[in-house]
Amino acid sequence: MCPAQVKFPESYTAYAFIKPGGKLERITVPWRFPEDGEIVVKVLACGVCGTDDICSSQVMPTPLPRVPGHEVVGDVVAIAPRERLWKVGERVGAGWHGGHCSTCSRCRAGDFMTCEHQDITGVLRDGGYAEYVTLRSEAVVAVPRDMDPAEAAPMLCAGITTFNALRNMDVSPPDYVAVQGIGGLGHLALQFSSAMGFRTIALSFDGSKEALALQLGADAFVDGSRVNQAQELQKLGGVKVVVSTAPNAAATECLLDALTVDGTLLVLAVEPEPMRISPLSLLVKRLSIRGWPCGSPKDAEECLTFAQAKKIKCLVERFPLHKAQEAFERRETARFRAVIVP
Repeated sequence: MCPAQVKFPESYTAYAFIKPGGKLERITVPWRFPEDGEIVVKVLACGVCGTDDICSSQVMPTPLPRVPGHEVVGDVVAIAPRERLWKVGERVGAGWHGGHCSTCSRCRAGDFMTCEHQDITGVLRDGGYAEYVTLRSEAVVAVPRDMDPAEAAPMLCAGITTFNALRNMDVSPPDYVAVQGIGGLGHLALQFSSAMGFRTIALSFDGSKEALALQLGADAFVDGSRVNQAQELQKLGGVKVVVSTAPNAAATECLLDALTVDGTLLVLAVEPEPMRISPLSLLVKRLSIRGWPCGSPKDAEECLTFAQAKKIKCLVERFPLHKAQEAFERRETARFRAVIVP
């Protein structure tokens, strides 16, 4: 779009990590028109994810300063002259996948999520803790205008991670799926699993979450503070998939015994501690342990379509941009996803 047609700000506000281990700090970012292959989006909502801590912890080497945030929803306000996919005024979003090289062996196979040179929104390029964000065109997701931006934003990471992982497992209705943890990821996994037709079991060590789990679509609830969860699930004949959504290595490794033959332990939580796995357990029942890296923009669009059709909702706590640090601190304790609404 011709810059002369629209009046843009000279600068805008963002919150960034300036030094390793530091807190978010308010910064002023000079306005920059998009280059070829980029668009600029006015941020309407940005979800706060546990992996946003990568910038501060430097678990993954990240250039600083860096504006985090990879669950972004907003409206396109500027495009490069040769942009062919997106138009000014469209409602769009962005997730973890920030772009791909199109030339490595994984891209040539069409598997952009495992690109050897993948860009990452909010990690290798500035993200959505800001009034505006510049995105790579190929990584952008179309977002329905009749979705609440604050509820749609977490779907572009937490939502797509659970949706895409489940639909790619060797499981079909009426198999049992157990979801460990009923937090930011887990409350979405319960809804997606139920909507996909699986018999869904909620696993938690907090008995107060039973009513909510059943409301979200679980067929049953197993309280690990009162019974051995693996033993209870084996009374059903075992489950085909256990979805680990809470970072608790000790709790997760015990659930291997809950699986039926050819079952899968699907690990989606970012758990810093290693798990101890018995090779014999894997051999006897041909068990698998898998992870799943969210999904491509097309996957994200399909996730949003499915969520709308099945009335799946992300439960959120909203924070204004000037409370970005507070929102970040709530990333593990918010019920259920903290979202920054500039």
